[in-house]
Amino acid sequence: MLSRTYLFGLVAALCCTHAMSQTNWRLASGYSDASFHTANLREFASDVSRATNGKLTIDVRSGSSLVKLAEIRNAVGAGTVEIGEVILTGVSKEFPIAGADAVPFVVSTLPDAKRLWDLQRPVLEKQFGAKGLVLLYSVPWPSQGLYSTRPFLKKGDFTGARMRTYNPTTVRIAELLGASPVDVPTTQIAEALATGKMDSMISSAVTGVENKVWTHLKYFYEINAWTPKNAVIVNAAALAKLSDAERRALRDAAAVAEERGWGMSRAAAQSAVQALKSNGVKVESMPSNLEREFTRLGERFSREWIREAGGQAGELFTNFFLRLKSSGLDVAAPTAVATNSGSTPPL
Repeated sequence: MLSRTYLFGLVAALCCTHAMSQTNWRLASGYSDASFHTANLREFASDVSRATNGKLTIDVRSGSSLVKLAEIRNAVGAGTVEIGEVILTGVSKEFPIAGADAVPFVVSTLPDAKRLWDLQRPVLEKQFGAKGLVLLYSVPWPSQGLYSTRPFLKKGDFTGARMRTYNPTTVRIAELLGASPVDVPTTQIAEALATGKMDSMISSAVTGVENKVWTHLKYFYEINAWTPKNAVIVNAAALAKLSDAERRALRDAAAVAEERGWGMSRAAAQSAVQALKSNGVKVESMPSNLEREFTRLGERFSREWIREAGGQAGELFTNFFLRLKSSGLDVAAPTAVATNSGSTPPL
């Protein structure tokens, strides 16, 4: 008969072995629990835990509670946290192709954004990989629309407008349209509207609903100025320590999260637009005169971005416009993009 001491030892050893087989990761996010991105992250973590029978667990830390949004890329790269969510425009200086998300008036629909992502992804995977990072998946924010207190039907209507800006691109858009740029952080939108500091802005329908802008802004034009995306990245060394089965489960869950996230983004945009309508905001498509102006701006910003980002940027946009044409859409690539593929175009 086995001694009681031996049995206790055996049980303890088995428990230790089980504990050692578990891997616990922390996922840093800069967005609140109210964001659909965060909800998607939590489902992703749950899928991973279920697929690995709890051998790999991911603790989602939202709202910059673990690491501030701007510091997440470095934290994941250093291994301080194993996995994190970044906004691609926020890392575009280090990873140039990520900057395509910030080029305005190029991507006009969510399917177009997906076409662009399919072309961005392999390039970004290489750029991230060179820095010890692994790209898991990406999900877009709802596209940016134009809000105003009065109808904007042509470029001249922007003259005298006080347009909210929050980065160099939005400042230049305001100036090129003839509006006065006004620096207003998201947290101060309601106050700026109430005091008359601003009377127009380019932002998503979701942002408008969150800030209840219908008290002052009565028009929303679905101009789809650009579609920024978040990406979930992993420390490559941490990933290498997982078993083959765990890595496979992680990537499978990531693929599901990407598909689910794109659907959540679409649903969030549709819900927000309906909320704007319900609160008296007149929602309209882009006026034809403005469409021509925005197309010209898109060409200008595209050429500038390609010159800054280099040959891969030119190749990306050339392939993007070719893909749009092959899908039957009536589009024309900016001249410099179409004729200078793979090289830095002149302005």
